[in-house]
Amino acid sequence: MRRNHLSYPNSLFFTFNINRLFRYRVNIVCIYIDSVLMMKVICTMAHLLHRLVIFTILITMAATVTPITHQHSKEASKFYNSPACLSISEPYILCSHQALHLAMTIDKAYIRGSMAAILSVLQHSSCPHNIAFHFLISATANASLLRATISSSFPYLYFRLYPFDHSSVPLISTSIRSALDCPLNYARIYLASLLPSCIHRVLYLDSDLILVDDVAELAAIQLGDNSVLAATEYCSANFVSYFTPTFWSNPCLSLTFANRKACYFNTGVMVMDLDRWREGDYTRKIEEWMEIQKRMRIYELGSLPPFLLVFAGNIVPVDHRWNQHGLGGDNFDGLCRDLHPGPVSVLHWSGKGKPWARLDAKTPCLLDALWASYDLMDTSFAFDS
Repeated sequence: MRRNHLSYPNSLFFTFNINRLFRYRVNIVCIYIDSVLMMKVICTMAHLLHRLVIFTILITMAATVTPITHQHSKEASKFYNSPACLSISEPYILCSHQALHLAMTIDKAYIRGSMAAILSVLQHSSCPHNIAFHFLISATANASLLRATISSSFPYLYFRLYPFDHSSVPLISTSIRSALDCPLNYARIYLASLLPSCIHRVLYLDSDLILVDDVAELAAIQLGDNSVLAATEYCSANFVSYFTPTFWSNPCLSLTFANRKACYFNTGVMVMDLDRWREGDYTRKIEEWMEIQKRMRIYELGSLPPFLLVFAGNIVPVDHRWNQHGLGGDNFDGLCRDLHPGPVSVLHWSGKGKPWARLDAKTPCLLDALWASYDLMDTSFAFDS
């Protein structure tokens, strides 16, 4: 029998032509097969090998394309106390009156922002080992996973998780932006009952901000003889717009601001006296307004208006540098915004636009570059020159 130079007895040739993704064509050449049975065996093996190759490629691709939600955070550097700091025994720091107690909410959606905020606090603190972190989480959240995530980036951090069961608070109403309806947005109202009674004073911070100054200076703000909280006031803001015409047209409701110089203040950065809060039963006072909201629509912005109804005009004003808020734009478009005039100690991305989302979308605002320097998520994003 005449054979050409490509023919060999009892041989099997495979040619895999991969056209784009998931497109495979197998050309099997079976030449000089003496037995029909042998031909069937060889072709069956060829099909099995073909399937194995496709399976291997798919597994490789799945391993190399990992969603951002499953990426791991990097471990942050360890920061040390300055020589002038008080020495607080580690087992007691979470309940020590000498510690700086800081409360934040943490959930899956905002964990990346929370980690950046924690890093910024520690990096600029003169006494980072004297800070006790109190994290409020949803009662349905995976506490073990959150704890492991925090500990992997901050193995030296003193912290405790506090589950917040929002099902026991059926007063949450819808707002103009779905993110504001998150039950954890209301957890700050219940800090006095969630945290142990040994904690008398706490600094509450939102998860979408970074500090570029020593947090101890903010936490040390004096509340005077009667005030329950301190926050940044913005008396130039249109206070009327925070409530509906239904509210302002009802004298029984609107008269709550009589004899008060009520101004808008942002609840994302607050120094709170928990003893005074408990004594004044302020959680119940806020809930009373939330109950009215369930019966008639008197506001649109989630957990903020109830705070204004109870505290506006009766807080200790904090310098604006401690809450340069609004960097996330408004509640609808989330457009880029510049800083307010003056010095800056806290950059706050309140509003719809969050820096990590804009970075991932490759559409960052200029100030998002400052946030990116505290981002512990492993990403390949880099700013163009």
